[in-house]
Amino acid sequence: MLNQRIYVSVVGFSDVERHALNTIFRLSEDRDVSYTPWVPLVAPGATPTLMTAEVLLVDGESAEAVLSHAKETPTGQRLIWVGPDAPDHAWRVMRRPIQWAQVLHDLDAVYAARLVDSGYLDLDFTSPAPLGGDPAEPQAPVRRALLVSSVLAEREALRQRLALVGLPEIDEVSNTESAVELVGRNQYVCGVFNLDEHHLDSWSLARLFAQHNPMALNIGLSAHVGPDGNWWSRHRVQRDAKRARLTTVLARPLQVYDLVPWLDLLRLA
Repeated sequence: MLNQRIYVSVVGFSDVERHALNTIFRLSEDRDVSYTPWVPLVAPGATPTLMTAEVLLVDGESAEAVLSHAKETPTGQRLIWVGPDAPDHAWRVMRRPIQWAQVLHDLDAVYAARLVDSGYLDLDFTSPAPLGGDPAEPQAPVRRALLVSSVLAEREALRQRLALVGLPEIDEVSNTESAVELVGRNQYVCGVFNLDEHHLDSWSLARLFAQHNPMALNIGLSAHVGPDGNWWSRHRVQRDAKRARLTTVLARPLQVYDLVPWLDLLRLA
């Protein structure tokens, strides 16, 4: 069976961008294909490992990029170049601001390409194109968010912040049945669940959402993780959040400064 862990060697990038990358790596741990930063550890005097990362992710505007530009990548390694003046051997080229959803897409494509190289799949992932329609006129998928809460002011604040990161398509529900129907019908890049709603099965909904949208941002909201919550309540919520595959749980009442760093992961150019 093939190892489904992809190692990524990261060159350059700002502290903020590296924080976003580390978040992506951490969120991928519960997926069938996970991504891990490549940091080879070699003891003094030991022979360096011959293994290389499957992906070389390079900030083309960094000083270190010169070496990656001039040097061909090892066999089987894919170079994803961010910025101008990409070398001819770059497998993918991206522009700033970085579209983090596209980074995840490209990393998944690396795994698919590895299956092709191994003979497990007979597909061409070297030049991805949309399924159906005219490849010359690709249709961008609709990016949607799901808000599950009966608190109108909470949904309004979330709706405003989601619109700022390019998600105007938002489904808002306040009952379990409608939420289940929407999750089964649509694909989402973000879901937000009020975990304190007694008339909603929010925990099960968050788990169902994660199963249908494994790459989506999955956010829970609970007063139990706020300053008024006791230690045991916070511990229980964090434990249950991991089981429900929530990305994070933010305190209620919701504060914008807690929400913004997570929603920024959804921002597109």
